Amino acid sequence: MDFGMPTLIETANLEECAVLCKELGLQFVELNMNLPQYQINKIDTDLLLQIAEKYGIYYTIHLDENLNISDFNSYVADSYIKTVLETIELAKILRAPVLNMHLSKGVYFTLPDRKVYLFSEYKEIYLESIKCFIKVCESAIKDIPIKICLENTDGFTDFHLDALKLFMKSPVFALTFDIGHDYCIGSRDESIILGYENKLLHMHMHDANSNGKNHLALGTGEIDLPKYLDLAEKNNCRIVLETKTVDGLKKSVEWIEKRG
Repeated sequence: MDFGMPTLIETANLEECAVLCKELGLQFVELNMNLPQYQINKIDTDLLLQIAEKYGIYYTIHLDENLNISDFNSYVADSYIKTVLETIELAKILRAPVLNMHLSKGVYFTLPDRKVYLFSEYKEIYLESIKCFIKVCESAIKDIPIKICLENTDGFTDFHLDALKLFMKSPVFALTFDIGHDYCIGSRDESIILGYENKLLHMHMHDANSNGKNHLALGTGEIDLPKYLDLAEKNNCRIVLETKTVDGLKKSVEWIEKRG
């Protein structure tokens, strides 16, 4: 298994991330495209390649969390799809094996007795957009070893489950298991992910507790971490030690090292 780190607010630039990555004995940095310096039109690919070679690391890419490739406004959806396609081209240059992606829940209407998600109410339109997105991604990636890994967040919905059935049939899509997010919702998504275990390639690992505190350093929360390390090893997953601070990352690495 390869272990990596996220891009952290405390690191001013990518080279600082790379220095920390090498110092901690990690193999990769997950570039976060929510940050301004990692926008697709801002990235200096030559610089990224130079840094990767200098420090002996590689990259994975976390797509913008606002990404909504199924927005009913086609102008909005097309912009997000263009962003994904351009990021695929970036991944080819950087030889990044994974693009991490959240599935949007879209807009919901709040009725007196419940929330109604528009993607659920208009599921046929939603699923048609998913089919189209899969096709364009397959066409862009072809047989290049890049996977778009779909990450669990705060619980898969009914329309997400239907979308997953489509995504998991595609050779270019796979899964990311965020164990901290899942713990904080009572492990509701774990059985769904394990139902597609052959597609599990990436893991976001951080501790959490029953009070809903997330992104804790490994060993400081309540999660049965050895269980998920065994799962990651079984499926040859890459693992991002996804704490949000340098201190939390260092403590997580120490926890891993103590367990060999």
